[in-house]
Amino acid sequence: MAVSRKSWLANEGSKHVLLLLWLSLNVGLFWKTFRLYYHGPQYYYLHQMLGVASRKTRRLLDKSKTFHVTCGLTICIFSMVHVAAHLVNALNFSVNYSEEFLALNAASFHGEDPRKLLFATVPGLTGVFMVLVLFLMSTASTYAIRVSNYDIFSYTHNLFFVFYLLLMLHVSGGVLKYQTNLKEHPPGCFNPNITVQRDKEEVDSLENSPSEHDQPSAPRGSLELDPTTRNSFMAVCTEEPKFQAHFPETWLWISGPLCLYCVERLYRYIQSSNKPVAITAVISHPCNVLEIRMMKEGFRARPGQYVILHCPSVSSLESHPFTLTLCPTATRATFGIHLKVVGDWTERFRDMLFLHSSWDAEILPVFRQRRYPKLYVDGPFGSPFEESFNYEVSLCVAGGIGVTPFASILSTLLDDWKCYKLRRLYFIWVCRDIRYFHCFADLLCSLHNKLWQENRPDFVNIQLYLTQTDGIQEITGEKYQVLNSRLSTRRPCWELLFNEIAKCNRRKTVGVFCCGPNKISKALHKLSNSSNSYGTRFEYNKESFS
Repeated sequence: MAVSRKSWLANEGSKHVLLLLWLSLNVGLFWKTFRLYYHGPQYYYLHQMLGVASRKTRRLLDKSKTFHVTCGLTICIFSMVHVAAHLVNALNFSVNYSEEFLALNAASFHGEDPRKLLFATVPGLTGVFMVLVLFLMSTASTYAIRVSNYDIFSYTHNLFFVFYLLLMLHVSGGVLKYQTNLKEHPPGCFNPNITVQRDKEEVDSLENSPSEHDQPSAPRGSLELDPTTRNSFMAVCTEEPKFQAHFPETWLWISGPLCLYCVERLYRYIQSSNKPVAITAVISHPCNVLEIRMMKEGFRARPGQYVILHCPSVSSLESHPFTLTLCPTATRATFGIHLKVVGDWTERFRDMLFLHSSWDAEILPVFRQRRYPKLYVDGPFGSPFEESFNYEVSLCVAGGIGVTPFASILSTLLDDWKCYKLRRLYFIWVCRDIRYFHCFADLLCSLHNKLWQENRPDFVNIQLYLTQTDGIQEITGEKYQVLNSRLSTRRPCWELLFNEIAKCNRRKTVGVFCCGPNKISKALHKLSNSSNSYGTRFEYNKESFS
């Protein structure tokens, strides 16, 4: 299937433009610094000793996961380049020790062990620790470690603050120096005292030469000039060259984003830790799914948003994001989440909630809420699913517990659907276990019945798919027969589904929203960029916390 240029631009254009601008800025800054080190007259003697100098790493902070990962990979790649260049520099400082320009040397004498420059100086030692911190952060950020032990990922990722402190100390050593007196001493200028001495040495060497036809060798320690500086050789030096270390500029790159981060974290801490939420009910659903309903004074949220839960009794440092499945309204102050017990944190959290009750209890009564652990809520935070109401047609695809962001959308439509731009919603839910459908079966039936009563049965198109063919293949219960009629025991044919939606919504823009496995996400992403003969454009959106 051919790729539609309009659909591709709508889905991918803004992301690639932002990435291109960010990369262009970094390339421009790198090229500017490279040319300064390579052609700048103030770095002439340093360039003669070390060759091409290394560059500084540029960083940008952003909340977007994809952009955040891009920044992290960029940091790792250019850090390796930076480290490799300075390993070469340490060797060159030792081998090319200059007797003529002592202030330019980082080594104490000719042939000094380069390892001393790496482990006995402030820039070298801080650099070693920075590499160690970066290695821990990057390896602990891999998908396998995040899934198997989230605590390791969380704790090591907080080492970024140590990394920034080491980075500010790293440049305080002043290893690389530049020349300050260019007017008094142009690079490669004519120094009468040194020239007379060198001429005398050349005459002595000619007299001691065995053959008058032999050419005299170049004096030891002389500097060979490139064509750009050879023209300035006739300039006369009035004084010896003076060198000075760079004024540290790392804080210029770090202070702004770091201050913004600290202010944002402080604001979130004050907002979330001011008062714990009141847990009103804990409901146990099949497939190790818990529903937690809470209340908090002044809490407001929109459908599709998520919150971050922090329970000090479970972990003092660890917090996790969860999508809201129930949002507060003008007539209802409660809000709720659904979470699946799949890791250490959720297991400990479940045990804390059911500490004084039976696991089989469906709802813990409100009068026992004083026994609940303290729970703090940070947020809410925005997500792409908020835009589902801003399309005339939306396609919502959920995989397993990935239905949670769409539950709040369906609950909002149950309260009132006429005030939104949305006029048709395709809701696709794919599960391996039939028991998952019980979590929101009542909500789907209530919404279906309401729309039929208001003569809008086509407003929501519900399609349920069960991929596991053995065992029970229908939702048990007489009231769920309307859902069983929409249940298929197979995998959905996404290409056929997109073609049907495009045919029924000619020349319209359809918002595609997905929360589920990567396999489903990639298939929907690819089809959203594909062209169709009906002039329908699909705009792809996805939520991911992992």
